[in-house]
Amino acid sequence: MAEQLIIASSSDKAGRYKTLLPQIESLVAGEPDVVANLSNIAAALKQTMNFFWVGFYLVKNNELVLGPFQGPIACTRIALGKGVCGASWKEKKVMIVPNVDKFPGHIACSSDSKSEIVVPAFKSGEVALVLDVDSNMLNDFDETDERYLREVMRIVEKFI
Repeated sequence: MAEQLIIASSSDKAGRYKTLLPQIESLVAGEPDVVANLSNIAAALKQTMNFFWVGFYLVKNNELVLGPFQGPIACTRIALGKGVCGASWKEKKVMIVPNVDKFPGHIACSSDSKSEIVVPAFKSGEVALVLDVDSNMLNDFDETDERYLREVMRIVEKFI
């Protein structure tokens, strides 16, 4: 297991993701514990991409329950279809929200959050958890984030 991430600070966003992905693979290789793996992935994403908030919500008893995260305190439980995370879970798709204040039913866990991307992970064809990433800047997420965060979730799907 790696104890330090190697990320070139001068890399563009895609470059940082490309460098990070094999390191995430290495972090989780051989570790069977889901919480440990999700914790390290959240920390690696926060450190490398400098996200405002990054974490996981796990589907438990028909609601999303807060899992490992990095950033300010967060909402603990989210109902199906509620907020960006609940919408991603219900619709089984990636949600990119350029301005969370304009998203119908947005759950404001932090008033500092301005934009958001949520990416689901699947087990047996159903959403098992979502990766939630928030920015304190408007319109901070794009197709590059979606592409590489989907790849992160393919790694997650191997151990959930």
